[in-house]
Amino acid sequence: MTLEQLRIFVAVAERQHLTQAADALALTPSAVSASIRALEERYGTLLFDRVGRGIETNAAGRIFLDEARATLARAASAERVLAELAGLERGTLVVQASQTIASYWLPPLLARFHETYPRLDVRLDVGNTRTVTAAVHDGAADLGLIEGAVDDDALAIDEIGHDSMVVVVAPGHPWTRKRTLTPAELQWALWVMREPGSGTRSVFETMLAEQGVDLSGLQVALTLPSNEAVRAAVMAGRYAAGLSELVAAPYIAAGLLAKAPLTLPPRAFFLLRHRQRYRSKAAQAFEGLLRGA
Repeated sequence: MTLEQLRIFVAVAERQHLTQAADALALTPSAVSASIRALEERYGTLLFDRVGRGIETNAAGRIFLDEARATLARAASAERVLAELAGLERGTLVVQASQTIASYWLPPLLARFHETYPRLDVRLDVGNTRTVTAAVHDGAADLGLIEGAVDDDALAIDEIGHDSMVVVVAPGHPWTRKRTLTPAELQWALWVMREPGSGTRSVFETMLAEQGVDLSGLQVALTLPSNEAVRAAVMAGRYAAGLSELVAAPYIAAGLLAKAPLTLPPRAFFLLRHRQRYRSKAAQAFEGLLRGA
């Protein structure tokens, strides 16, 4: 079994499609198919079900996928260790961050880091609190940045920054004519929320609960997968939403959104790293920059 076979297997398993995997790997579909077939024949285990002209991971393939990903993560870690023997002139840093951080808070810091270490290859992946935590835990990311605290003994979790949450509505919404909002008004509003697993949603729900809102009876009209989708829905309808002020401020200034009369406490940004995995020089340098920001 080779690392190339594992990369091909993971690419096919994640996409459930030979041609799409081949395109992602810059290989021909026949080469991808031959690699999968050789792996299955070598160990006498089918990893995929061929259904019509399609391909689907079977039970054995799903079990093997976790092991293949872990092996590739360890191989990538070993490669980074060797590359760093020349110091920070070479190397790779993989950062995964939740949407608000990745889109609004982090880019200026990444630009500053690149100016200091222009030969380092820095990759930023975007997820939510749940997926970022899993990536750092599994070794797929060197560092993670999230908006909600998590409980994982394998990870070191440090507060690294903060922002403010605001409740936004469309201009002309009845709340724009009020000076304060009661718990009952918050309770019976029509809310647009991020998806479960989002740090923005988790933190905002906690803030609503602190305002006396019963979350079990919250009127969630729409659940959407991004800050931009939430913002657009609020601008188009009679909904309310809790968003980072980093996201909402330009639209409030432009008169496209209105800030509701509700003061919320700041929320923290957290830095995640694995306690036991190798901590690269690039990761240490970037962590130092974040702490000095």
